[in-house]
Amino acid sequence: MAGSMKDIKLRIKSVESTMQITKAMELVASSKMRRAKERVEHSRPYFETLHETLTKIAAADPRARSPYLRRAEIKRTLLIVIAGDRGLAGGYNSNVLKLAQQEAGDHLVLPIGKRSAEYFAHHEVPLFTQEVLLAADITVGECFQLSRRITEGYLKGEYDAVKICYTRFDSMMTQTATTLEVLPLSIEPTEQQKAEARRSQILYKPSSEEVFRAIIPEYVAGIVYGAVCESVASELAARRTAMDAATKNAGEMIDHLNLYYNRARQAAITQEITEIVAGAEI
Repeated sequence: MAGSMKDIKLRIKSVESTMQITKAMELVASSKMRRAKERVEHSRPYFETLHETLTKIAAADPRARSPYLRRAEIKRTLLIVIAGDRGLAGGYNSNVLKLAQQEAGDHLVLPIGKRSAEYFAHHEVPLFTQEVLLAADITVGECFQLSRRITEGYLKGEYDAVKICYTRFDSMMTQTATTLEVLPLSIEPTEQQKAEARRSQILYKPSSEEVFRAIIPEYVAGIVYGAVCESVASELAARRTAMDAATKNAGEMIDHLNLYYNRARQAAITQEITEIVAGAEI
């Protein structure tokens, strides 16, 4: 009985240590979460402004033709897959990787995030780059460099479409793995936008097509950076939720172990009293 009580006590101490770790990780994720949400909120206006500008250019010159707008037969797709750098985030990594696996056809993969790079390297999928890009550390400048390489490859015909698989940040409790088509562009101005463009006095130099073509790399960079920001925020939210659940489970486990310990202790006391009484009667 004494050995059983000692085992339970050691188990309680072990679970308490684990609970301290999960609680600390929850607090760290909550702290980083605020900065990640700010990055998401600050990145959205830039992307929205670029998209609005491209729409205005397309409305101003409906006859303009751009290789970024062509709808040729899609034989190969560049798939940008953004996952986390670490685990302990519930189903965050597995959900986005499963979504990427569901994409049919011939793919070239650009992994962002350590888990994404490890996953596709293990499955021997053709990679856009062998460099491991950490999602939490990627900068705006690196996104612009990636964007230039992505658009150059698209224009050269190395792939016919570009898609991003990432996790959209909806709220602290909800994050959704989703796929976004980046290239070719699907820009269809409304009748109101076309009418406003005809009344507009804006002149594009040297031409609307050249301006349109120059903005596209900026637009792609904005999408990539925005998707990274959303994914990082989603990872932190998922980790905070997972660690909160782990902390609560550890607390419940400690309560059960304390109950078992008290029962074992009470049984030991009862047995000692019984032995003493039996000895006195003899």
